[in-house]
Amino acid sequence: MASSTEISKWLTLSITLTFATVSTSAAISVYFWSKRRATDLKDKIIKELQNSLNESMGKCAAERQGRIRAQQDLRKAMLKPKTDKLEMSYPMAPIGIIRSCFSTRNGTPRQPLIVPLARARLMFDTARVPPASLEGLEEYSHCWIIYVFHLNTDLDKLWKHPSRSKLKAKVRVPRMKGEKMGLFATRSPHRPCPIGLTVAKVESVQGTSILLSGVDLVDGTPVLDIKPYLPYCDSIKGAVVPDWVKVDDLLAVASVDFSDDFFATLTGIWPAMDKKSLYTSAEEFKRLIKQVLSWDIRSVSQRSQDEEEGPSQVSSNDTIYHLNLEGLDVTYRITSNANVLVDDVTLSPNTNVPP
Repeated sequence: MASSTEISKWLTLSITLTFATVSTSAAISVYFWSKRRATDLKDKIIKELQNSLNESMGKCAAERQGRIRAQQDLRKAMLKPKTDKLEMSYPMAPIGIIRSCFSTRNGTPRQPLIVPLARARLMFDTARVPPASLEGLEEYSHCWIIYVFHLNTDLDKLWKHPSRSKLKAKVRVPRMKGEKMGLFATRSPHRPCPIGLTVAKVESVQGTSILLSGVDLVDGTPVLDIKPYLPYCDSIKGAVVPDWVKVDDLLAVASVDFSDDFFATLTGIWPAMDKKSLYTSAEEFKRLIKQVLSWDIRSVSQRSQDEEEGPSQVSSNDTIYHLNLEGLDVTYRITSNANVLVDDVTLSPNTNVPP
């Protein structure tokens, strides 16, 4: 009987151990299966992500190659002669507009920096020129400005065939008393491509605009580009120019004087200009007028006419000339001895005042 009981116990224990072993084995198998499945799933996800990344990179590379090819084709098309003669065009648009103290061409200096008080504000097109583009420019004292002679009276000739445009090969030079010189030996604004180059002092960079001085630019001038002035390479020692370029006294006047009541008149109308002007006071504006009129701003034809008439005819002293600065009409006369007499100043209702 005892033996039978012991056998039963051992049998029960064996069955229990067997079930325990099977359960443990099954649990281990389930664990490794689950782990292997998770690893396979992770590998699958990684593989899918890698394939997606490779596909995206491939598309980006293809798009970049497409852009490069399109740019190359555009350059080839632009540089390809349309006829037997070289005819090319480039898409350009102004990056900004000049708001100058010179309301009209008359009186605008013929060269830069000869009127230090001549000021202008270059207003940039923010759609083309982000503010970050101007960072660092304030560290330079001067900058080059590339612009368009937008007020030329012969701009319509640019759209004509060269054989019909009749652009002049020679132009009258003020320093040569109206004698003619080859166009490209001068800085005449009337050129096959009416593009100008000037230099100005950088007074300050203010947001998306630059305050400039010493300018020779009329109000509304479109600007194509600006570049910093670099003295080490832009100033050329020993540069040679023709003798007629060195003659300054032909355009200089003997003196500039104002009528007794001129400043009182200017002071009276200054409150209408105060917040709109590039100048801080009527006194400073008067100094600008004197600097501008220190050079004979009359055209070659005006000077020639006065010289031909001579003292026996109507004298220059009787001829009233006009200078328009920031919407103020300044009237003056020139004596036979090249003395300038500034008579009066009035506010012109038809001229825009720079902001």
